[in-house]
Amino acid sequence: MELKETVTATERIYDGRVVNLRVDTVRLPDGALGKREIVEHSGAVCVVPMADENTVLMVRQFRLPAEQALLEIPAGGIEPGEDPEECARRELAEEIGKIPDLLIPLFTAYLAPGYSTELMYGYLALGLRDAEAVKDADEFIQTEAMTLEHALSLIGLGEILDAKTICGLTLAARHLG
Repeated sequence: MELKETVTATERIYDGRVVNLRVDTVRLPDGALGKREIVEHSGAVCVVPMADENTVLMVRQFRLPAEQALLEIPAGGIEPGEDPEECARRELAEEIGKIPDLLIPLFTAYLAPGYSTELMYGYLALGLRDAEAVKDADEFIQTEAMTLEHALSLIGLGEILDAKTICGLTLAARHLG
């Protein structure tokens, strides 16, 4: 049996600024019909910005779905036609007022492939220089510097709950040795 689903019909439910929602009717591998609720997203980037060989720059911001302020690595959505690396540089400038000399790809991953098309590109940023920060009007962010070792310990303590941050920090630490 081939593990493939074929879309037979699509119903558009919502078109928004960040996400769109559709419901697809699909033919399942056994021939039966099923429904899939799909969140369409243009993709995103996340970046582990290293201020020096030991210091990572993190951001803390309130996340309504989580109902709390979360400690995260900088991240943001890819604009239509924007290259992921270009987006990573833009997001670093917007969120922490820095641009990197070097961006090293760490991973590419679907965040929730059971219901979302969002593909995230993760990077390690080295050689940070000051840039003019042009923050989004609706974003309120605090920047926090800490050692990479301390950030990794916060994962184990349950103080970092964001999946992209856990993945990014872990892979950055592995890359940096």
